[in-house]
Amino acid sequence: MTERLFRASRDPFRILLFLLTVMTISRIHQQFKWLSVLRPALVATALAVLYAFLRPAVVAHRPLLATWPAKVIVAFLIWACIGAPFGISFGNSATFLLNVYFKTIVYAFLLIAAIRSTEDLKTLMWAYVIATLLLVYTSLFVFKMQHYGSGAGYDRLAAGDTYDSNDIGLVLVLGMAFTLLAFTTSGIVGKLFCVGVLCLVGAGIAKTGSRGAFVGMLAIGVGMLLLIDRIPIAQRVTFIIVTIIGLSWFAPPGYWKQMSTLQDPQSDYNWSSVNGRRQVAIRGMGYMMSYPIFGLGMHNFSKAECFISEKALNHEVGTGIRCTPPHNAYIEAGAELGIPGLALWLFIIPGGVVQMVMLRLKLPRSWARGDPEQRYLYCVVVYMTCGLLGYAFGSFFLSFAWTDVSYYLMAMIAGTWICVFDRLARDRAGLGTGPTSQTPAIAAGTSGWRAAASEAAVARRLAAGGR
Repeated sequence: MTERLFRASRDPFRILLFLLTVMTISRIHQQFKWLSVLRPALVATALAVLYAFLRPAVVAHRPLLATWPAKVIVAFLIWACIGAPFGISFGNSATFLLNVYFKTIVYAFLLIAAIRSTEDLKTLMWAYVIATLLLVYTSLFVFKMQHYGSGAGYDRLAAGDTYDSNDIGLVLVLGMAFTLLAFTTSGIVGKLFCVGVLCLVGAGIAKTGSRGAFVGMLAIGVGMLLLIDRIPIAQRVTFIIVTIIGLSWFAPPGYWKQMSTLQDPQSDYNWSSVNGRRQVAIRGMGYMMSYPIFGLGMHNFSKAECFISEKALNHEVGTGIRCTPPHNAYIEAGAELGIPGLALWLFIIPGGVVQMVMLRLKLPRSWARGDPEQRYLYCVVVYMTCGLLGYAFGSFFLSFAWTDVSYYLMAMIAGTWICVFDRLARDRAGLGTGPTSQTPAIAAGTSGWRAAASEAAVARRLAAGGR
């Protein structure tokens, strides 16, 4: 541990990205007005870009677009830029692209460029665990609860700075998967820390009152039971029980009654209300069919609700109208970027589950009991699959298509792909353990097993040269 801290202290680039990830995911800096004014996330991003420019050796020596998740990220950006002039408000889309989305893209590619080795991947995943703990803290002890509904009703978080309660729930669901990964691959101190975080995650999810987060958590639980075959069933069940204990202990009044509406969706306001999720989704599909190629334009869904939707056309003058967000990442991607946008989202998130399952099938079974790097990568693939599964279900209830969290997840998929195929290449070349940066992680123009084979050839040449 001391050696790892010493190495980290000599790597300002990854320190900046670690802190940037903690701030981006937890948004803890927003709790301090004096700190928010300084815009620390933007400063950290700028410093990281500047440091990488001045010291190119700190980034991985591979093409940025060498992995399929990186290509999908660029495809989103290109399609959003091409489609913006064809949407319903070019100015609104352009403002979002320049002020928000471009920074998200830069963040994602900084993460991808920072992953030279499995150790780098582990560091950036630990950053999410720390961010999860900080977000749980603010959810439990800073953000206020509010009562909703008449009579008995239910309590839930009112808001969380730039997150709403549903957003917090899904961020914590993904944090649950990364915390489980950290628990499985840590020593005794790390395991004790992760048990505490895991219990608090359950408590935080309960406070949000989010049904989407509850569904995502169930998806992760099912994924753990079905996919993590190399971990004893008793340990898997223990993980679930610890989370349930936190969930039950901190569940606010009316929580379980609110969750029970999942069994009878027609009894909930979201089914029949003009601003409910069902009606919003129906209108969203209509937008996609009306603008099938380029969509409404990125970040224009709410504007469509207030200007071109059926409810806007039938709106009574002099009364208020709600510019409803999509409340569904799939609807958001399809409505704002057309059918191609929906296809890209389906490919990277739910399709990512399939890709990770296929990647796992390519891993030697000996990795589950192999050296530390092999064991870690085996666990990363398994828990990443579970996390993606929870995110795929949870994002069905949230407008998360263009958020930092989604692009952090895409970058971690790319990083997992890089590290796994690099280690496969080194194993084939007989080089064993070593930093990923010693060989190009994925050769340009290749992917999958062809990439591993090409890297193995490079590794053999290096070995033959006396390295």
